[in-house]
Amino acid sequence: MSINNAEIRLLLGIWDLGNGQGEVNKGAVLPSFSGKDKDIKKAEYKNALQSLIDGGAIAVSKKYALTDVGLQRLAEGLRSPDFSFQAASVVSSRLADAALRWFQKNSGEVAGVESAPKISSYDEFKAVALETYDQLNRDYNYDNFVPIYKIRRSIGDRLTRTEFNDWLVKMQADSLLLLQENAVEDNARDKLEDSVSTPINGLRCYATKKVK
Repeated sequence: MSINNAEIRLLLGIWDLGNGQGEVNKGAVLPSFSGKDKDIKKAEYKNALQSLIDGGAIAVSKKYALTDVGLQRLAEGLRSPDFSFQAASVVSSRLADAALRWFQKNSGEVAGVESAPKISSYDEFKAVALETYDQLNRDYNYDNFVPIYKIRRSIGDRLTRTEFNDWLVKMQADSLLLLQENAVEDNARDKLEDSVSTPINGLRCYATKKVK
């Protein structure tokens, strides 16, 4: 099967930002480019996006969302030996992480990658959470204001929801993280549910690392 790498990268980006079939702001879909050929790359991705819309892979309203056709195209593309992250520029790392999450969610296995071990203690969670925070902050340019739902989803099912909640709150008590804000950018219910509630301040949606 012949695939268009730019189209698959766009579908993967929308899938990741929309957590499956959620809606994504139009301005967040097209990557930014730099260098002498930035206009060529920008045109390539605009054409790829329009092709996906015309082909029924992306539904358009005030935002973008993947359709069943888009999800099928994404699955076929990611499994194709012709798919490549080359020419994806600075978004390669983020797309690679998204592809890994896609395979974990849809097939439960990735060639050459073992399932991550369960987290069984607060000290272990603390180390994983801080590492995850740093990676998300770096990959998504969050400027030290990382969505808690992203941390939870990145760590996944390596611990229970209750353990995640309790231990993240404990990290604030231990002055490792500061949990802030009671809303997310689009107030999506699933993102709010994947945030945490604190005993005193209630719902908290973002984490900031405390600088000692």
